[in-house]
Amino acid sequence: ISHAGTALGILATDGIVLAAEKKVTSKLLSQEDYNEKIYTLNENTICTVAGITADANTLITYARLSARRYTFSYAEEIPVEQLVQRLCDLKQGYTQFGGLRPFGVSFLYAGYDKHYGFQLYNSDPSGNYSGWKATCIGSNNASAQSILKQEYKDGTSASTAASGDKMQDDGDEAKKEEEVMTLRDAVRLALKVMTKTMDSTILTSEKLEFATVSLDAKKQVQLKIFTNKDIDDMLEEHKDV
Repeated sequence: ISHAGTALGILATDGIVLAAEKKVTSKLLSQEDYNEKIYTLNENTICTVAGITADANTLITYARLSARRYTFSYAEEIPVEQLVQRLCDLKQGYTQFGGLRPFGVSFLYAGYDKHYGFQLYNSDPSGNYSGWKATCIGSNNASAQSILKQEYKDGTSASTAASGDKMQDDGDEAKKEEEVMTLRDAVRLALKVMTKTMDSTILTSEKLEFATVSLDAKKQVQLKIFTNKDIDDMLEEHKDV
């Protein structure tokens, strides 16, 4: 997992960003038909992986089947954490019995449901999972985590700091509470982290996979996995990062 391409997730107030570094690149590869790192699980959840891709494919197929069974039984999409928990139960079982090896892959899950809104989870080969505001897996994850800690804007912590200072005036407190991470901010931060942690010096659509989770005007979940053209347009828009 530590040798796999960097993959990160950032939770914003109005969506989630997933970004990942592709290790397999070739001019002969059909880029439009091939995703190495980011996959859709159901109508409201996507994931990115770091590790053995063949193991990831097996787990992704299991997760998709579990999600469809839930939808068939209850006529609604499975809650994000419940889907993560089902997948982690399977992963944990493979650490428990002789003659089996653990799945050599870590996941970042990004999704939305009516219970808890936007959610970002990380799971490791042991079956442990946890919720995050921003995190990274794969190579160079330590340096990526350090940048995320410094750059991530959390309105709740700003609000707590403001309330702790009795002499803070209302104008400054309101300004601090506004310092929250929007989806656009999360995109810029993801590009900044990937620029500093990827092996290549210049970000291109050949080396980068990108996806977002958001809500449209009708409050329907929008999962967008970026095409090469979308990534090139985004890099051009944020070339000052």
